[in-house]
Amino acid sequence: MPASIFREYDIRGIFEKELNEDIVKKIGFHLANKLKQKVSSAKYMAVGYDARTHSPILKTWLSSGINKAGLEVLDMGLVPTPANYFSNYIKFEEKQVDGSVMITGSHNPPEYNGFKITLDKAPFFGEEIYALGREILEDTQTIEDNTKTININAKDKYIDYIVEHFSNLNLKDKKFIFDCGNGVAGVVLRDILNRLDISYDILYEEPDGTFPNHHPDPSDESTLKDIKESLATGEYDFGFAYDGDADRIALLSKKYNFKGDILAIFFSRFIDNPTVIGEVKCSQIMYDTINTYGKAVMYKTGHSNLKVKIKELEASFAAEVSGHLFFNDRYFGYDDAIYSTFRALELISDGFNFDKEYEALPKVYSTDEINIAVTEDTKFPLVEKLKASLENPPSFMPKIKDIITVDGIRVNFEDGWGLVRASNTTPKLVTRFEAKSQENAKLYEDSLMRLFEQIKEEV
Repeated sequence: MPASIFREYDIRGIFEKELNEDIVKKIGFHLANKLKQKVSSAKYMAVGYDARTHSPILKTWLSSGINKAGLEVLDMGLVPTPANYFSNYIKFEEKQVDGSVMITGSHNPPEYNGFKITLDKAPFFGEEIYALGREILEDTQTIEDNTKTININAKDKYIDYIVEHFSNLNLKDKKFIFDCGNGVAGVVLRDILNRLDISYDILYEEPDGTFPNHHPDPSDESTLKDIKESLATGEYDFGFAYDGDADRIALLSKKYNFKGDILAIFFSRFIDNPTVIGEVKCSQIMYDTINTYGKAVMYKTGHSNLKVKIKELEASFAAEVSGHLFFNDRYFGYDDAIYSTFRALELISDGFNFDKEYEALPKVYSTDEINIAVTEDTKFPLVEKLKASLENPPSFMPKIKDIITVDGIRVNFEDGWGLVRASNTTPKLVTRFEAKSQENAKLYEDSLMRLFEQIKEEV
């Protein structure tokens, strides 16, 4: 078993090749024991899964391990990841979920799958996952089959909650287009829209883990081709697209694709005295704008990091550029693309003009994420070397105002910034650049990349 399946935010690998029966049973066993250590009274671990063809098989293997450890498995079946998170906050016929596992490969290729883990309402990640991996590598036991589970209806409870909380929407003169990408958003979306009397059409609603129409990754512009074409017909007012497990969202008008940091500005305006957490890839416009009426905090990239930080600061909201949106205002502080959809529809219902408000923001030029392929062993040393080189920058570098090192290196220049950080999940460096002019955005990119080329041979 490769230790690389144990990643910063979750466990993820190729079905059978890396996530085989022996390993998955042991993951269930050791996770259940971790939960018992955290919650002495723990009895139940809830398990849900996404649309991938092998997810039900992984559920049976995982359940055998959980049962072996002496906990009972609450089986919620095929659900979005946010419904899995939601199960931690409610009861099922007096059964309280003590922890949950979502079996999902998110937006990875179809041969991948994995586990997103919540124990005692908190994400299980980072060193906890790495330590779990070390224990499993040393475990030589054979775990017998025991696929006993208790069925729970998390899906309907989740649908009921959203319908109840958005029952006042008035959208009778609007029509919307939704792209589920053959992921699990389609399991809940139609029921909610029908019960709220919203006019809509849905693309690729049927869950299909082979993803026959397009890859389910709304942060990739190429996957939004169909929804943009639908919006171009003039029939729809807005479009929404989701990733494979429905914890990331794209929101599009006929003119614009609103990234997560821009949505953070829009949503936070309707929260009293908001504290908003953004990741290091978020636009400076987001931080500067929110700081005029609330407090904006820059923090590490990663859904688990942001979930922990939002609780620590008792923040109202958090966002990643990629579309992970975390409402802790009127909600539970985890990333939920379905719930975020209806918060956006609420703004539309109240007359908020997304296009006009976007156009009123200061104009900046931002690159998309630019990824640099490196090796797993060199990615963090490369960032450290780059950081050291910037202490005495070469003459070709533009004037540096300051450097933020909360996650990688975010270099602030006179009218913009450049970011270089190591991905926690893949062997690559992630870069992004922003400035008030295209010329300076390109200048910052070229300068940092030139310095990177100089130092990379030394690592």
